[in-house]
Amino acid sequence: MSLLALFVLAVGLCMDSFAVSLTSGVLLKPFKWSRVLKIAAFMALFQGGMPLIGWALGIGFKSYIEAYDHWVAFGVLLFLGAKMIWEGWPRKNEEEPCCMDPSDTRTLVGLSLATSIDALAVGISFAFLNMSMLLPTIVIAGVTFVFSIAGLWVGRQFGRHIHNYAEVLGGVILIGLGIKILLEHIYF
Repeated sequence: MSLLALFVLAVGLCMDSFAVSLTSGVLLKPFKWSRVLKIAAFMALFQGGMPLIGWALGIGFKSYIEAYDHWVAFGVLLFLGAKMIWEGWPRKNEEEPCCMDPSDTRTLVGLSLATSIDALAVGISFAFLNMSMLLPTIVIAGVTFVFSIAGLWVGRQFGRHIHNYAEVLGGVILIGLGIKILLEHIYF
């Protein structure tokens, strides 16, 4: 696989992480670089690691993983999205709505896992190609890291204008992303 093809693949794989990073940038208060780097590192670690895991699983387990990976991603994103909507919805007698912390480690594991399940299937396909996984892992993780930082920054800029309903919007985006993943695997 050429470096250009690998880069294009990495960009395609990291789009879900980019969307989650946009939402996280809106919610991240305060916006500190240590938290930005933590989020980007989690996204990159999972996005780069899942193809490696998929490659290691190999051909034998492909049919089992493909049968339910989209349901796992949908379930995790639906749960996290619904939680964000619930926590972000303005309530009477509440001075300031609480927000989910996108840099919380448990939240990050769920988001990173949900957005990287497709990369697991890509790793299985790499097993068919009988290729080394060093370069794909580095490229996919690096592209995801850069796109996640960009998404967080853009989300922060956009979030200044919608701060009152940022968490609700973020929840809707996560649920929409889960529905997209589910529909892509069921119908396409």
